[in-house]
Parts: sequence; structure tokens; C-alpha cells
Amino acid sequence: MATNTLKLKVAERLEEPGNILRLRLVEASGTTLPAFEAGAHLDLHLVDGLTDLWRQYSLCSDPAGQGSYEIGVLLDPKSRGGSVAVHRLADVGRTFEVEGPRNHFPLEETARTSVLLGGGIGITPMLAMAQRLHALGRDFVLHYCTRSQSVTAFKALIENAPWAGKVIFHFDDQPADQRLDLARDLPAPSPDTHLYVCGPQGFMDWVINTAEAAGHAKSHVHREYFSAEVDQSGDGFEVVAKRSGVTVRVDAGNTIAKALAAAGVKIEVKCEEGVCGTCVTDVLEGIPDHRDMFLTDEEREDCTMICACCSRAATPTLVLDV
Repeated sequence: MATNTLKLKVAERLEEPGNILRLRLVEASGTTLPAFEAGAHLDLHLVDGLTDLWRQYSLCSDPAGQGSYEIGVLLDPKSRGGSVAVHRLADVGRTFEVEGPRNHFPLEETARTSVLLGGGIGITPMLAMAQRLHALGRDFVLHYCTRSQSVTAFKALIENAPWAGKVIFHFDDQPADQRLDLARDLPAPSPDTHLYVCGPQGFMDWVINTAEAAGHAKSHVHREYFSAEVDQSGDGFEVVAKRSGVTVRVDAGNTIAKALAAAGVKIEVKCEEGVCGTCVTDVLEGIPDHRDMFLTDEEREDCTMICACCSRAATPTLVLDV
């Protein structure tokens, strides 16, 4: 659960290249904001007419500053309404209910070498990490991949930063030797080297799979998914909400959370894609069919938790502690 509920006001709205909206948020009452660590995100409550959504956005501002928070929001044509709502609603002076900061993507600050890999809007948590690593005097490099220079958000900010020399830009429309080459650009595996990746799912899967195949330990390849394609196919199954005394059927195309909600059992859901962890629920009996991007491999193997917004069952029945 989030540690803070805040009322944040839009103090500044900047249009970055690539349909990315950069927002500077301040506490509506003028009080000091809670501190955050690099890699943290905010949960924004977006309410407007029929829109009633929670969406997660990484903090890209300097963790050392407490006067404001900054986030970047891509206007995504595949959005289920969240990014469109932010771009429509977030005028200067607008106030949002916010939960957080929360951090599922923490920085290993004692690492000798850190390699940050951001694809598109995945640059946002990397900016906070770069600022923190610079402040600590740590060795790091930031690889920033976009389609072209013309759609590269935060470019001016990066070029004016004291750590600009640590950043390598890669543009898809440039010659091959300028693009990200993991065989060339990833360092050799080492106990003192940590990798961080964020961006579109295909980009992330490519980096993660390549890094692990090269020998980088899974525990040293850190990742944060902004979104994921949810597979709701498969046979139906029963879910028993033990504490509530309710049993429901979850057919193909439906989700555990929605089926339980229809029967009066509420599990809090925010991202609806298995990336934020809000809906993680304890499993008492049965084997989950994990389809999330949140739980670790170890947590999945334990079969004691499930993301109720997207995952399914590998057994005819799941018994949940709700």
C-alpha cells in the first residue's frame, strides 16, 4: 500500500518532443513533499466524467529536491485512457489526488558500476537515477534510445546536466553503428555491476534476455514495466474468497478482480496490467498461472501470491485470502 496520500497541484506544464508531457507538481497546501528514492513512482487518480482511473508515473526529478516532483507522460495511442486523461486534465493549477511515492525499482547505490537503459518514455526513472548516482560520485552510463532525435524528450535537460557526459543517445533512424548494440554496449558481468532497464515491453525483453544470456545475474538486471499486454485467454476456473465466503467463476476474457467485484468482494486494482502490484493477493490453495510483470521469479515459484488484475489459475480452483 502507498505510504502517503497527497493533494498535488500542477505548477508547470511543459510540452516535450515526442508527445511527452512534463509536469512539475507541488503540494497544494504548500507544505514540503515527502522524500523519495530514485526509481520511485506516483499513483495519480484521474477523474473526469466517465474517466475514473489510477495510473502510475515514474518520478524523473532529482531525489535531493523536496520542493516539487516531476513526471513525464507519453500520449500513447494504445492508452486505455490514462495518458489521454493526463494530457487533457493537467493544466497549471489543476489538483490531483496522488498516492506515493512508492518504489518497486530501487537503485543499488553501493554498486561500483551502474548501466541505465531507457527506451522512449522509459527514460523517466533513469533521469532520477542519473542525478542520484552523480550526487554519490558513482560510475554510471545512461543509454537513451528513441526513434529519432526530433522525438527525444528531455534532451535539452540532459545536455545541460552536470552528468551529460555519461549519456549516450541512440536514434533508430541513424546508422547502425550509432544504435544500441548490446554486444558492444553492455559491460562484462560482474558482482559489482548492476543494469536497469525501462521502456516498451519489446525493448525491455530484448535487453533483459540478452543481458542474462551474457551471464548477468537476474538479481542484477533490474526492470520496471510501464505497461504490458494482458493475455486473458484460457479455460475458466473457480475462485474461492475464503474470508468473504464467496465463490465465483472466472471465464476466459474476465479477470479474478472483476469477477470478485461483481460478487461484492473488492480487491483494489490500479494498473489493470500486472505491473504495479496494487492487487497482489495471498493464495491459500491452488496454483496460479502468473501473467503479470510485477512478481519476481522466486515469488512466482512460491505460488503464494497472485496479481488478481491479470493472472489466472493453473488448477481448477484457487483459494484466496480475501
